[in-house]
Order: sequence, then C-alpha cells, then structure tokens
Amino acid sequence: MAATTYVGKSTRRVDGRAKVTGEAKYAAEYNTPGLTYGYVISSDVAKGKITKIDASNALALDGVLQVFTHENAPRPAYFDRPFKDQDSVGGSPFRPLYSDEIKFSMQPIGLVVADSFEVARYAASLIKVEYKAEEPVTNLRAKPKGHKAKSGKTGFVPPKDRGKPDKAFKNADVQVEAEYFHMPEHHNPMEMFASTVVMEEDGKLKIYDKTQGAVNSHTYVTKVFGLSKDDVRVMNQFVGGGFGSGLRPQYQLYLAVMAALELKRSVRVVLTRQQMFSFGHRPGTLQTISLGASSDGMLQAVKHEALAETSQFEEYTETVVNWSGMLYHCDNVKLGYYLRNLDLYTPLDMRAPGAVTGIGAFEVAIDELAYKVGIDPLEFRLKNYAETNEFEGKPFSSKELRACYAQGAARFGWAKRNPKPRSTREGTKLIGWGVATGMWDAQQQKSAAKANLSIDGKLVVGSSTADIGTGTYTAMSLIAAETLGLPLDDVTFKLGDTTLPEAPLEGGSWTVASVGSAVKEACQAVAEKVFKLAKDVKGSPLSGASFDEVEFVEGKVQLKGDYSSGVSIVEAMRQGKVNFIEEETTTLPNMLKQMQYARNTHSAVFVEVEVDEDLGQICVRRVVSAIAGGRVISPKTARSQIIGGVVWGISMALHEESVLDHHYGRFMNHNLAEYHVSVNADIHDIDVIFVEEHDDIVNPLGAKGLGEIGIVGTAAAVCNAIYHATGKRVRELPITLDKLL
Repeated sequence: MAATTYVGKSTRRVDGRAKVTGEAKYAAEYNTPGLTYGYVISSDVAKGKITKIDASNALALDGVLQVFTHENAPRPAYFDRPFKDQDSVGGSPFRPLYSDEIKFSMQPIGLVVADSFEVARYAASLIKVEYKAEEPVTNLRAKPKGHKAKSGKTGFVPPKDRGKPDKAFKNADVQVEAEYFHMPEHHNPMEMFASTVVMEEDGKLKIYDKTQGAVNSHTYVTKVFGLSKDDVRVMNQFVGGGFGSGLRPQYQLYLAVMAALELKRSVRVVLTRQQMFSFGHRPGTLQTISLGASSDGMLQAVKHEALAETSQFEEYTETVVNWSGMLYHCDNVKLGYYLRNLDLYTPLDMRAPGAVTGIGAFEVAIDELAYKVGIDPLEFRLKNYAETNEFEGKPFSSKELRACYAQGAARFGWAKRNPKPRSTREGTKLIGWGVATGMWDAQQQKSAAKANLSIDGKLVVGSSTADIGTGTYTAMSLIAAETLGLPLDDVTFKLGDTTLPEAPLEGGSWTVASVGSAVKEACQAVAEKVFKLAKDVKGSPLSGASFDEVEFVEGKVQLKGDYSSGVSIVEAMRQGKVNFIEEETTTLPNMLKQMQYARNTHSAVFVEVEVDEDLGQICVRRVVSAIAGGRVISPKTARSQIIGGVVWGISMALHEESVLDHHYGRFMNHNLAEYHVSVNADIHDIDVIFVEEHDDIVNPLGAKGLGEIGIVGTAAAVCNAIYHATGKRVRELPITLDKLL
C-alpha cells in the first residue's frame, strides 16, 4: 500500500501539538488594544418582572463605561424572524434586555462594561434590582399532562402508529408496563461560552465566538443588528467542547456585539460556570412504555409515550419515541410525544438528542420483557431483529447490527453469563452483565470546500466548519492528502472562519459525511487539472491515459499500480507554468437515491458492573461497544469519539442530574462541585470494535458519522447490568446508591 494512503489508518491529530502547547487559541483568549470587558448580571428570580434597577453605584466606579439594562439597551430588531438561527425551534426566540419580563432563572438582565474584568465583576455586585416575583412552574410531573407535539424543530417528524397496538398488548402472553424518568442534564463543556468582538478601524467587526457554527453566528449577528455580510467576520478555529450547547448562538454573543456597536469599542463577554446552567440543557423526560410478547419471545405490541419539557416561549422537540417503532420488528406500535411548558430556558440539543433518552428507556423495557419471557436478553434482540426500518417503511442503506451483536458478545464473553440475577458475586460485590442496542441517523448536508495546490506541492484546503474536539482537522486532512497523494505534512486544513466556503453546523454526526464529501470533490477537481498538466509534460508516460486510469501517490501522478510511470505534481505545474491550482466545490446529498433508504448507524453495548451489596456503590468495570458506522475515515479520532460517548453514557446512568428547586425555579447544583460527572476513578476498560460496513448510498465517502452513536444505548446497558447484578430494577436516572438500598 502506498505511503500516502491515509483513510482508515490511525494517525496522530494534526492539531494535537497546537493544543498541548497552548498555541491553540479559544474565543476568550484573543487580545486587542483597547479591549473592554463585559460582565453579565443574572436574574435572582425565575418568573416575574423587574420593578427597579439602580446602577448608580456601578456607574460611579472608575473604569466602568456603561451598564446596559432593558431601560437603555438598543432593540435593533423588532420581529422574531431575525433572531431565528439555523438550529432554532418553533415559537419566539429569547431576546436579551428587551423587556422587564423575567422568563427563567438566571436570565441575563444587564451587562456591565468596564476597562477590566475585575472592575466589571465588582460593579455588577453593586447594582440593586427589585422584582415583582411570581411562582414559577418547573415540575414536569405536575398536572396537567401537557400538549401533543406536532411541530417545533426543523425536521421533526411526529410519531405515527401502525397495526392494532392496544388489542395486541391486551392479548399478549407476556406484558411489561412501567414508567421511566430522568431529570435535565447540562452539557458543561470545559470552555465557557465567550465572545470577543473586535471593533476594527473601518468599523467592521471581527468576532471570535464559542460556537459550533461560525456561519450560524454570522447570520444571526448580521440579521439581528442589520449589518452587511462583509462587515462581520466570525471565527471559531478551536472549540473547547460543545456537545450541542454551541449549536445556537448564546446570549453572550448578542450582548458583546450590542455593547461593541454602542460603545464603538472592542468588547469581550465570558459567562461564568454558574451562568452555563442558565441556557439550554437536555430536557427532563417522563416515559411510559408498554410491551407485549408471545410466550416464545416474539414482540407483539409496542406502546411508548413520552412527556418532555419545553420553555414558555419556544416549542423544543426531539425524536424520542420514533426509535421504538424501528429498533425491532413489530406489527403493532403506538407512539405518543407530549410537551409541557415550564418556566425554564428552552432545552437544547445534547449529544444524541432524543435517541439517548428514548432508546435508553426502551432498551431497559426490552430487557425487562426478555427476563419476563425467560429468554437471554441478547437472544431476544436477535429474535426480533428488524430487517427494514418499519417506522419509515424503507430498507436500510446498510445495517451490520448482527455483526455488532456477534463481535461484541464474543469479545465480552457473553456466552459465559449466568442468566439468573444475583447469581454472580466476588465477596461482597455483586457482578452483573447487561446489553443494549444503539441507533442514530446517518445524514449528509449541503457543504462547500476550497482546495489550493501551490507550485511547491503544498495543499491548503478550507471550509467554515468547526472542530469541537471530534477530530475534524485530522479527518479532513486525511481525505485531502489521500485524494491528491500528498504527504500529510504538506496538507493544511483551515476551518472555523466565515471567509471560508460555507459549511453546516457541526452537529448531528454529519460533519465528516458532509464536509468530507466537499473536501474530496474539491481535491478531485484539483487532481483533474494536475492530470492534464502531467499529460502535457514532454515524454509523459500518461499522455494516452484517461483520468480513471491514474492514481495520485507520494506526490506523483502515475498509472495505477505502475510506480515507474509517474510524473511529479511539482514538475507538472512547473512545466505548465502554473503557480497554483484552486478549486471550490459545493456538494449536495443525492436525495433521489438516499430518500429510498433509511440511513442509520447501529451499535451493541455490553457492560459489566459490580455493586457493593452493603453500601450500594456501583462500579462499571468494563464496556465493549461494537459500532456499525460505515467507512471509518480516522480510526484514532473515531475511537476517541466512541470512548467519549461511552464515558458520557456511564455518567448519565450513574452521576448526572440537574436538580431543580421548584419553589425558586432554579437549578441548585449549578457548578462542577455538585453537578457530578464521571471522572477518572469511575472509568475502567472500554473496548471499541468497528465492524466492517460498506455503504455507497449515504455519501461518496461511505462514512456515517460517529460522534453520537457511542452514547446511545450505553446508559441502558449499565442499567440492565445493575439489574442482573442486584435483581432490582431502577427506572429513574441517575441510579444512585439511595435508589438501590
């Protein structure tokens, strides 16, 4: 194999050195002369109205430039439409400092701008605010039930029924019916949300923003503030984690731009860790699942109903219950999805939104049914394997889930499992094994990329996409290097800048499939021009060849398999007197082809836990996650993505919970001391298997995307392992020791 074949081979992160040396800069690390600092004032109440704000003491401090509140802040856009972003949902988007109304706890009600951060923060503490508070409604379980979700998020498909589920459930030999619940969760990326707005001499804005989509922030700013596209440039070249929290522009961006325009100064606004709990979160969800099966374990009825939260001003929807109509074969399915308006900020997409919630509960219910029927949980899943996506009525573009089950079970040693709960122990520790299935979408979005090959053989490729830690820099560099047969060190990939070709939000596990396809096509266009130059080289062995008959290897164009026939790329450009070749392309999904198929990733997750019988302490000792995700472009970063997802799944099962005080309407554990996440001591052996899966339908690369499939099913597998260990079924996450004892 040629040395310039990179795709599918483990390679170091191309941005790794910049990150470990501190060379990589994040949104709050860009300095400019005359920079000022904004500090956000947060509301003390969750619902009501501001009756008085006294900022006189703050304004009297040396170094304070202004205090913006609803009383003096500009209102650049009147209607809702300018505030709609690429990830917005139905309803009326939140507008900072637009009125005296308080809609949620810690709502931004003011911004202090000063010459230093310390002065701004101190000045904020001097501002006196009086409220007319109202009793907030924040309890998802309170009555009434809620309303049926019909629309909300773009692309949301309301659930649909099939067959006669009520009758089938009633007549089933074996029945399971239970409620499953989890509280909200918060993303908590390491990097806090920040925006540094640089006011340039010509009045244009250069914005460094913590976002998963520079284009989205750019569009938002230009629409809201009525600015021309050329007057605003947004950059996010490094992002310290997002997990969905950066899909929508957050309020620090609006406040920083507003202040910069009003003061004609550069402004930086950074949120505190506590303020990171004031916007967007995985919504708390209450689910009721009823399953029926025949005595021999054939699934006969599925009924799945979910009640989730949304805000009072927007309709946030997720695909929660639809998965239950496609995971297994069943002719009788009834699905319902309801929303309850609460006095909280609008929920926000969080790694595998909807799927990790709906599949998580459903896979626990499936486990319960398998035990009640008396069939091994893995055998039950195989017995009810879905050959087609019955919710959409379409075949899968590819589905190697059987291979996931087989390879995962073999690696884990599932055949040695004693099926009886509480049957395995080591001293005072009860040992349990659990399994669950995962599923996620495999999508491709419209994307553009530009490739520039210079006469010295160096290639620069660019797209305005983001890298939120997923390895986008690396994957795109690999695709570009292999397409043109160049050493990886001769390839530079640029991203996170709105001066680059437009890319979609970094989310949905579609970035490699979408931007990667554009990168490949742009490099392919460059390759075709190089080939024409190579053919014209005097005495070229390629003179009579077609493009399909050549390959690009180690900086040369050669006849396929014939190393001696090559023409150097550099020499071809020199003799052709071409200093550079530049091509920009836009790729679109082949909808006519793709829409005929269901396009998904799949996984099988196997988990071993130990539970201290006396203390109720739980330890996840090992995990095997087998993934069917199409062609894996960058195995090293792909494996990291799955490990990260598994860690978060463990955290969701055992640790993470945003605790609401319903009297105050506030998340009480709004810091990393009390909002528990999995740490090093909680994580042990994680084994990742990528099963071989070929798919020429999903996109030209055959890659499905792996950012989210790793978390789906993991929490359920942990729950199922805990039941096998203890014989006690806990249906509320996180599973803490008090729920076991």
